[in-house]
Amino acid sequence: MEAPPLDRKLIAILAADVEGYSRLMHEDEEGTLATLSSHRAIIDEIIAAGRGGISGTAGDSVLAEFGSIVDAVNCAISIQRSLTAANKSLPKQARMLWRIGINVGDVMVKDGGIFGDGVNVACRLEAQAEPGGICVTRGVRDHLRDRVDYQFEDLGEHAVKNIARPVRIFRVCFDPEASSDLLDVRATPSRGSIELSDDSNTIKGTSNQVELTFWQSIQETKDPSEYEAYLERFPEGEFVALARARLAKAEEPEAVPAADRAVELEFWNSIKQSNSPAAFEAYLQKYPEGEFKSLAAIRLREISETD
Repeated sequence: MEAPPLDRKLIAILAADVEGYSRLMHEDEEGTLATLSSHRAIIDEIIAAGRGGISGTAGDSVLAEFGSIVDAVNCAISIQRSLTAANKSLPKQARMLWRIGINVGDVMVKDGGIFGDGVNVACRLEAQAEPGGICVTRGVRDHLRDRVDYQFEDLGEHAVKNIARPVRIFRVCFDPEASSDLLDVRATPSRGSIELSDDSNTIKGTSNQVELTFWQSIQETKDPSEYEAYLERFPEGEFVALARARLAKAEEPEAVPAADRAVELEFWNSIKQSNSPAAFEAYLQKYPEGEFKSLAAIRLREISETD
């Protein structure tokens, strides 16, 4: 039987990924995953608010589709402005910058995913964007020229991988410090500065912001009760996996230093053939949680029974 024909549609495609993701992961794996999760929550919410839909994600990348070119570019600008605000609460070396590319084209649709040259061009544009920036094709720029207030910088034609013809690329010029029209994500307040509304016990702001504030306030602690409090308050939260891992690590017994273990081993070797109960009592007193405590207790009982 012949395979059914693939559906096709004309859409605006937004491709985004993190600049320097491998470096961030190498420097701080857990912190990078936490930041990625919080950024993805912001991006997903903005795409939904901007009448878009996520078509695919892989690691640090996002692929979204829009029925309107205007919606796609407004959404991209809102994402970059919101992430600029979110990054302000992070140390400079831990800040996560995203690059975004937008194309308009005919795509194939299969199993909810989108494929074809239109998608490939959007991904190549994203690679050309500067960290925190947005690049679009000439078709996108021409459609938006009289419909938006921001400007475009012509970056010329570029030969891009697996695309036969050169692509004319434009950089979107916008103020990253301006507030987002789709989602106002301000810099996260410092620990202890969460505001309560005057007439209720609910925290102001979205649940994502509250959770992110809570997590950032505890992520460096070694107190397991902090992670237990997070898991109780946010059982379906973005950082549940990290919280459980940190909790398990915090509850692990501290490893005995190699030097101390060598001293204990020498002590044990010096008494293990002895028939003196005082020797084993001395061992148990000095190493109540020692590696040989069970053997010492057995030997002590055996000696007592033979006396």
